[in-house]
Amino acid sequence: MARKEKKSVYCSGPLFSPEETATMAAIARTLKKAGYAPFLPHRDGVEAFVLNAIDNPLANLPIFAPINRFISRATFALDIYKVLQCDYFVFNMNGRVPDEGGVVETGVAFAAGKPIVIYKNDPRTAFGGTDTLMLAGISHMFAQVDNIEAIPARLEEVAERIAAQGDNPYRDENRPGFVLQVTAFGRKVQQVPRLVRFLKPRNMMASM
Repeated sequence: MARKEKKSVYCSGPLFSPEETATMAAIARTLKKAGYAPFLPHRDGVEAFVLNAIDNPLANLPIFAPINRFISRATFALDIYKVLQCDYFVFNMNGRVPDEGGVVETGVAFAAGKPIVIYKNDPRTAFGGTDTLMLAGISHMFAQVDNIEAIPARLEEVAERIAAQGDNPYRDENRPGFVLQVTAFGRKVQQVPRLVRFLKPRNMMASM
């Protein structure tokens, strides 16, 4: 019997404090336990190599500006490539305001027809008890999940709804030229973390 391939899940959300990275790790663990293959940017992407230096004065000296621009471009390309490559998508919307990068990634996932689940157990909202309708609607169900353990079941529910609508034409070469350029670069960038895994530093925020 052929082995069933694990569905990949891009896990998007804020990564700038120990609490935020811990929540993202908990989401990934839950997905892995449920049989999925989660992608965590701060563990599996370019962010894993550079997040510790984001506020380092030396790393932000003008002399390193060209390197920083290249790293930013590589980070963007790999993340967009992985969003478009993934089967499912989860956005952790906790925070006083949603993480800006996560909002962009969620919009890309929605436009690409990915099943999306928004996780939030943070009572802070933008509009007196509700979040912006643009993010509420992007979950396909105008509903959020406030329990990490409920994410896998909700993903499958959303996936069934999307599958019932037929094949998704927005894939492979049926994408705008600029998107294809970005994802082609992201595909190349993907090889670098795999080749230099031994150079990946310990994420200080995740280990605090």
